[in-house]
Order: sequence, then C-alpha cells, then structure tokens
Amino acid sequence: MAFKSDIEIAREARKQPIQQVGEKLGIPAEHLLPYGHDKAKIGQGFIDSLAERPDGKLILVTAINPTPAGEGKTTTTVGLGDGLNRIGKRAAICIREASLGPNFGMKGGAAGGGYAQVVPMEEMNLHFTGDFHAITAAHNLLSAMIDNHIYWGNALEIDERRIVWRRVMDMNDRALRDVVVGLGGVANGFARQTGFDITVASEVMAILCLARDLDDLQARLGDIVVAYRRDRTPVYARDLKADGAMTVLLRDAMQPNLVQTLENNPAFVHGGPFANIAHGCNSVIATRTALKLADYVVTEAGFGADLGAEKFFDIKCRKAGLSPAAAVIVATVRAMKMNGGVAKADLGAEDVAAVERGCPNLGRHIANVKGFGVPVVVAINHFHSDTEAEIAAVQAYVAEQGAEAIVCRHWAEGSAGVEALAQRVAELADSGASAFAPLYPDEMGLFEKIETIAKRIYHADAVLADKAIRDQLRAWEAAGYGDYPVCMAKTQYSFSTDPNLRGAPVGHSVPVREVRLSAGAGFIVVICGEIMTMPGLPRQPAAESIRIGEAGFVEGLF
Repeated sequence: MAFKSDIEIAREARKQPIQQVGEKLGIPAEHLLPYGHDKAKIGQGFIDSLAERPDGKLILVTAINPTPAGEGKTTTTVGLGDGLNRIGKRAAICIREASLGPNFGMKGGAAGGGYAQVVPMEEMNLHFTGDFHAITAAHNLLSAMIDNHIYWGNALEIDERRIVWRRVMDMNDRALRDVVVGLGGVANGFARQTGFDITVASEVMAILCLARDLDDLQARLGDIVVAYRRDRTPVYARDLKADGAMTVLLRDAMQPNLVQTLENNPAFVHGGPFANIAHGCNSVIATRTALKLADYVVTEAGFGADLGAEKFFDIKCRKAGLSPAAAVIVATVRAMKMNGGVAKADLGAEDVAAVERGCPNLGRHIANVKGFGVPVVVAINHFHSDTEAEIAAVQAYVAEQGAEAIVCRHWAEGSAGVEALAQRVAELADSGASAFAPLYPDEMGLFEKIETIAKRIYHADAVLADKAIRDQLRAWEAAGYGDYPVCMAKTQYSFSTDPNLRGAPVGHSVPVREVRLSAGAGFIVVICGEIMTMPGLPRQPAAESIRIGEAGFVEGLF
C-alpha cells in the first residue's frame, strides 16, 4: 500500500478562509487580523471581552520518552481535536509554534502528520506570523542595551563579570554556545565572555507564553534580572529602560494565532518553548482564549511526560490557575519494542516479548500523571506494521496499571480513526474525576523541589549539586524567589540524564550543572547532565536537502 507523505496530504487540503474557521468559535471577522487567507491573529480587545465566560474542559496530550521509532504526540493532539468535533463536541486544539533550529536539523516539523495535521504546514514550520523573530529581536535588544549602557559610562555600576543575560537566535549553532564579544578596540566596547541560546530557551519566550496580557508582559519583562553589581544587588531590565521597547516589539507576537486542521477545525498555534530546556507549553493566553470559546480544549506539552507534562502541571497550570480534566499518554508499539531493546532496523518484525520489556517506560508515565490527580487514558498511535498480539500486550499491561489503552488510526484515517479515544476522553473530562494538584507546594525549598521531581518523576536516588549551586539557590530564596517552581532542563530521551538509558531506569543520580534565575518568567531553570541550551546540527542536517522544487514548492523539509 502506497502512503502519501505529510506534505502531499497537506498540499491537497481544502482550507477554509480563516474567517469561516473563526466563526465556528464565535470570533467575529473584525477581531481577526489576517496573515494571508488561512491564518490570523486574534485581537486583544476580543480576548478581553471573554473574561466572564465559563471555561471549557482542558485535556492534556503527553507521551512516553521519545524514540527514533516515533510516537506522534502532535499528530494525536490534532487527531483528538478532530475526533471530538466529529462526535459532536465543540473542540479546539492548542499547540506550539515550530522552531527553525530543529526544522533544519533533524526533528522535522511540528504540525502533526498524515490526516491529522494543522495547515498551512509549510508556513507553520518556517516563519509563520513572525512571532519567533519578534522574540529574538526583543531579547537581543535587551542584550544590546546592556553593552551600550556599559559603553556610555555604566551609571548602574554593572559588574561586567556578572552579566547573566546572553543572546539568542532561532537556529542550531554550537559554535555560538560560548563567545567573546567586544573585541576590536575601544570603539567596540569592553571585551567579555558570553554566549547564545536558541530562541525557544529565551526567558522572553517563557514570559510571552506565561503572560496574561500586554501589561503583564511588560511587568514581567521589567522583572528580568540581567546582571549584578559588585555588591551583588541585581540589575533589572526596567533599570535599563528596556521593558517598554521590548513590549512594543512583542505587541503583535502576544496575540494568539488561529489556523485550522485538515478537517477545518480551529487550532491555536502560539509560543514555542522546548520542554527539554524550557517549560514546553503553548501560551497561557492562547489556552485561556480557547477555553472561553470551546467546550473541550486539547493541548500538548513537549516530549515525554517526565518533562512536558510535569512542567505543564507544575509551572503552567500553577501560574495560570488551570485545572486539567483529563490526560492522554501517546505510545506506539514500535517505541515499546525499542525500549525493549530492539534496533530500529528490526522494528518491522513481531516481537511481543520486546513489547512487554519496553512497557515499563509507559507504566512509569501513567503513574506519574496519575500522581497529579488527573485521570489518564493511553492512545496507541497505530502503525501498519503493528500486530494484534503486540497491541494486545500493550493493552493488557496498561490495564494492569489501572488505565485503558485505545488503538488510534488518525494518521491514516483522520477523525474517523480516533472516535473511540474521543468518546473516552470526553467521558473522563465530563466525569469530574480530576483532582489535580501540583507535585510540590510553593513554600517548599528550591533544592527540595528539585529533589522531589528527581525522585518522584525520574525515580532517581539522589540529586548531585555542588556547594556553589546550593548556595546560589539559598541566595535566591533569601532574595524572595523561594516560592518559584523549578524548570528542569535535561535530556528528553530518558528518565535519567543519560540519553542512552531507555525503559524505566533506577539507581541513577541527577547531576545539576547550572541553575539560572528567570525572574520575569517566575521560575528557576535547573540544567542537568549534558543538556545544551543551544543545540548543534547533526552530521547530515535536514538543511542539506531543503530547496525550492520545479513546481515552486518547498522540498525536503518534511
């Protein structure tokens, strides 16, 4: 059987004008700011007018730890949203925007796949509505203003050795992780060591994704700690008078983007932090807007439940006062076999024993999500090579964990292939069974919060952190930041910090390499193991194969 590629399917989509998509949620055309015919931003005035409406039910889609076999979390998010609409529910989806770094590296697009996609696919995976560029510009404006302030006399008495604000770009470039700026003489300022992160790791990205409105955005931007004086007192972005101009650059980016699925259902695509190095969730303003307009909102959190879901619960829901009604954990038979020790090249052969060996990874994610008080259902994202015996093995294991695993064929069949999951998710959401609570209280100490995540979510024996890191955490507690949640940055491929440890490892430790204060976003970033906040390109990056074809279409991106 010949399968069409994702991009071939996307190009055959019969898209509706974006105004018609907005009508399905009751958004008047005059409150949509079109970007072409098939995408638009939603006006802040209309969003403000929704404040008194009741919220719909929030459904999280998360997954097992990613493997080269593929899981399909975004595909399932889109398919479930279409499925809920198919069974007569008023539903919308909320996903993140794509970063150029992975698109030209190795991960590929972020719009779903098969017949469960969001369109326009090419634009979504490239420049879209320019939000990432605005975030990059706002971040780097602040960087430029720091060095400019020092050049013109340094009235704030910034200690050049203690500037903590780096620069960003939306591309994978390992050569920029550590750089020296200001070389070339007096006219170029003072030489100092700094570096670049990828835009998705920017605190500005986190702030935009957590801010309620423009006023909250500017207040948070002003709270960014950029440096310290010799007496260790902090210097804020507002001290440099940068917060106003940064807000201006982000004014349009702050407005959520509305697009559509292949089945013409509404999709909010806004914000794009990675879950391995940032909090990995769609923006609060997009999610809240969707909840006011739809009865069911399906959103995703990045990578596995140990990263994205934990941060969704402990950071996004805590900060925004959200309470999810149900959660879906996406798994595949192929991924279970990889976790059971099968090489990618051998995944096509039936191996029930390997499936059973790999299932503990899924089991741990089920237990972790249940630990937040949220009811769980497992979506088995079906591949044509899956056998009945392998599927039965996953379903039997999940049943032993007190949950249900439902086979989903949305990639090949669209909403028709996910009706059973949609029915079950609606039942769970409507049941009122959710008793959501974050993993730890605000008043718990910062290091204790790190330990709680490491031990309860990663099942680690200990957290390894030297005296300097512990002292820094205590200093932030003394400065009033002790009630912040922690944002763990670690590999997405394992519960541990070793990307090669698949399955459900035990007996491991979590080494903390660095901690960063994100005072504007309102959390502490904890960098573990060898994870990088500026990724590098692989040996053969996707960029080598990307070009404009004879028909004028982009080739090689998907």
